[in-house]
Amino acid sequence: MTIPGDNGAADPRLERLFARLARSAFRSRFRLGVKERQYCLDKGAEVVRAHAADFIAQRLAPAMPRNDGKQTPMRGHPVFIAQHATATCCRGCLAKWHEIPQGVALTEAQQCYVVEVIFHWLVQQMNAPR
Repeated sequence: MTIPGDNGAADPRLERLFARLARSAFRSRFRLGVKERQYCLDKGAEVVRAHAADFIAQRLAPAMPRNDGKQTPMRGHPVFIAQHATATCCRGCLAKWHEIPQGVALTEAQQCYVVEVIFHWLVQQMNAPR
């Protein structure tokens, strides 16, 4: 998977975030398994990105998401794994790791940011040696 339009220049904000995530024993333990990697290959980057956008819009964007803190499964889709790895799994993690306040619906820009973080992690995983 590649990021369309990516010229290889890293976003400094993402670099800082991923450096912090790498220092977290919990966040850094997540990896895509064989099944999830194959799913990404079969579906392609744009479909997986669309799934991420849908999951964020439905499960994370509302001001008070249903079952907040428990709405993101630990497995079953590559995006779910990426959400836990990138601390975009619930509003509490968004507040702690991304400084996106709880209790207020996510803006479109915030949703795009979250999807970009998830997709960045997925690309790293897909390009990592097995």
